[in-house]
Amino acid sequence: MSAAAVMVILGLMVVPVPAVVLDLMITFSIAFSVTVLLVSLYLKEPLQFSSFPSLLLILTLMRLALNVASTRLILSKGDAGQVIESFGDFVVGGNYVIGVIVFTILVVINFMVITKGSGRIAEVAARFTLDAMPGKQMAVDADLNAGLINERQARQRREEISREAEFFGAMDGASKFVKGDAIAGIIITLVNIAAGFIIGMMQMGMTASEALSRFTILTVGDGLVSQIPALLVSTSAGLVVTRSSGSLNLGQALTLQIFRQRKALYLSSAALMVFGLIPGLPTGPFVIFSILTALAGLFMGKRVADYDDREGRAEDEAAQAMAAAQDEEPEGLRGEDLFVLDRLELEIGYGLISLVDEKRGGDLLQRIGNLRRQIAAELGIFVHPIRVRDNLQLTANSYVIKLKGVEVARAELQPTRLLAMSTRSDAGELEGTATVEPAFNLPALWIDTDHKEVAEREGYTVVEPSGVLATHLSELIRGHSDELLSRQDVKDMCESIREFAPALVEDLIPDKVPVNTLHNVLRSLLHERIPVKDIITILETLANYTGVGAGTDLLVGKVRESLGRSITGLFTAPDGQLHVVSLHPEVEATFMRAGRDSEQGGGVALDPAFTQGFLGSLESVLRSAYGAGPPPVLLVPTPIRLFVKRLVEPTYPNLAVMGYSEVAASASVHSAGTVVTHGNAHADLATG
Repeated sequence: MSAAAVMVILGLMVVPVPAVVLDLMITFSIAFSVTVLLVSLYLKEPLQFSSFPSLLLILTLMRLALNVASTRLILSKGDAGQVIESFGDFVVGGNYVIGVIVFTILVVINFMVITKGSGRIAEVAARFTLDAMPGKQMAVDADLNAGLINERQARQRREEISREAEFFGAMDGASKFVKGDAIAGIIITLVNIAAGFIIGMMQMGMTASEALSRFTILTVGDGLVSQIPALLVSTSAGLVVTRSSGSLNLGQALTLQIFRQRKALYLSSAALMVFGLIPGLPTGPFVIFSILTALAGLFMGKRVADYDDREGRAEDEAAQAMAAAQDEEPEGLRGEDLFVLDRLELEIGYGLISLVDEKRGGDLLQRIGNLRRQIAAELGIFVHPIRVRDNLQLTANSYVIKLKGVEVARAELQPTRLLAMSTRSDAGELEGTATVEPAFNLPALWIDTDHKEVAEREGYTVVEPSGVLATHLSELIRGHSDELLSRQDVKDMCESIREFAPALVEDLIPDKVPVNTLHNVLRSLLHERIPVKDIITILETLANYTGVGAGTDLLVGKVRESLGRSITGLFTAPDGQLHVVSLHPEVEATFMRAGRDSEQGGGVALDPAFTQGFLGSLESVLRSAYGAGPPPVLLVPTPIRLFVKRLVEPTYPNLAVMGYSEVAASASVHSAGTVVTHGNAHADLATG
């Protein structure tokens, strides 16, 4: 709509228009200027009319376009339509001398008083607003840190502060256009009078008196219909800039502030009465307004006093309610608010908000929804909603992932670039900013979006920032899935199983398999990233062994054997083979003795020298295996599987350890190496 209006205004400057169209446009200009003035009077704060600077420019352009169009009609035809001619005849009484004087007075008022004053106010307001920005920003940060406001309210206040600075800066610039408009009006009027006088005598056959009268009246009428809207808009600009923020508009504020001072009104009434009684001064007007002022102070002052009393009572009630609320238990200390934490939280800096804003093309929320469904189908557990919110205390491009309120990961993204990764040694060189991929700690580069095709040709995998974050989040969920599974989740899982296997659940839970036992078993499986989606097999296995006094570790081992086919398939490489690293027989024997003596309570521990040699050999074998093919698993005798897992987990948390009995009979096993100690010389025990 605004574009169409600007095109129409530009058309008025170029295309000759008939007098009827000009009358309509001038009438619209006056009507719209009156509307803008009234809107300015009813504002409660300047930002309620934040588009005013742009509107001011459009109105200035429209008045100049109307001046050009009316000048074309006046000088070419000696006629400018009924509106201009009526202003020239009616307003100034057909006397062009009076018209020139009235026009000059309006120009002086607009140019010297209104425009200059509002421009100065806009300049000072812009400077003080910019100077106050740091303090206002610090106040917002202080309120946020004190917990008086939340992140959303802090962001809203920051936006308001920024908008306020932009508004007053724009008003400072727009006021210069108003000043230029007033100067242009004076020049256009003088040019029209001089040019009309010459054209009237030389081309239209008028006498000097006729030409001067005709063209001066039309020009003055044209100036009046231009200066009156300009005066209204300039006044509006002054009202908007001088308006301070509050809950009342200008009329309400003036009424309260004037009639609240009843003593001043009574003194004004007395002064007017004195003026009316002085000989030589008109008695009637002074006495009438003296009486009106006294009545206004009496009745309006009483209404304002009643209003103040009501406001005072409301404030007292609010203060009492606040005091009562402070005496009661704070809302935030209720048990459900204090002790219930979000399972997973994602906090992002303000520079990453575009990743979650769908209006700006962000797809992070959609990716999170997809990964929740994917992990649920993969692991067999319900992934609770992940709370995503911005945190103004983070750097712009940072994000933090929290597990039950505790930070578990932190990284940075570049939202306008792409992440390029490559594990190939023959990948070509690529221009970009070196970084580390957060999910797998791989070396990577941040590249510009227009380098994507080049990077892919060079053998790099290119990922969008939202994909990087989603991958990091998914790996953390997989790695901490055992912590995310609560006992309530297990109970809900059992209720779901009851729908399609009621006999199994009723027979086992909670009589044979207590919920806490099932919970511990499932968490142990998830800790090693073993899916628990085959819950029927898990329950049936537990039912077979829970009655023989088996502990959780033994139950987990039996369940793993029952899930052997699934576990084998989980770690089988794309080539169809299960790549394994095995133990030297003497190393196995050492572990077997350590495990057996530990179960008997003998306080047996591995010799530190043996442990160091074992881990060193394991590192060497794994390094060779990783360079030659897919990641292998460590295959050990089933009785020592858990013992070995706990030994290697601190150093190799992602290394899968399988027992012999867990390997499916149909599996194709490929040996990727054997772990030995240095000459197996330290494969003995240290008893304490």
